[in-house]
Amino acid sequence: MSTYNSTTANPGPLGLCGFALTTWLLSLINNGTFGGENVGLVLAMGFAFGGTAQMIAGMFEFSKGNSFGFTAFISYGAFWWSFALFKVFFAASVSAEFVGWYLVAWGTFTLMMFIGTLAKARALQAIFLALTITFYLLAAGDFTHNATLTHIGGNFGLLTALLAFYLAAAEIINESFGRTVLPIGAPKA
Repeated sequence: MSTYNSTTANPGPLGLCGFALTTWLLSLINNGTFGGENVGLVLAMGFAFGGTAQMIAGMFEFSKGNSFGFTAFISYGAFWWSFALFKVFFAASVSAEFVGWYLVAWGTFTLMMFIGTLAKARALQAIFLALTITFYLLAAGDFTHNATLTHIGGNFGLLTALLAFYLAAAEIINESFGRTVLPIGAPKA
């Protein structure tokens, strides 16, 4: 998500992988591939990788002066912490409709972040567009109690995870080879 010199590690791939892998697992539940009884592994990933690793990446983005990377990684790290805490402690007493509003709020935040990507790599734009759609579809599923919308949202979540994983892989592989192996659609200057 940032440009770094050869002596400074790029925290972007760590944050993207924390986001991608945790989103991937939750999306397999949301799209109906696996049942809700498997959410415990998602929660563990949400605390450890989706939450904590993204927040660590965000702090390194902060130290580099990258407001976008800082805001994205800290915010989505906090999303995973809030999701995991909600599921562990509060899920039984919260209505699906209120969860829908939680998802609308995150969708709206993500839409704002998507607009912030329009001057950035196309791969990053694709991640934030797909995530915006994911949040709104999952919210619609909660508002209407429609499992089909939740399953479609889960499929968009899986797409989002794959896009984030691709960008993480591109940043690692391109840096390792010192050239573009996996294109990310860098915007024109």
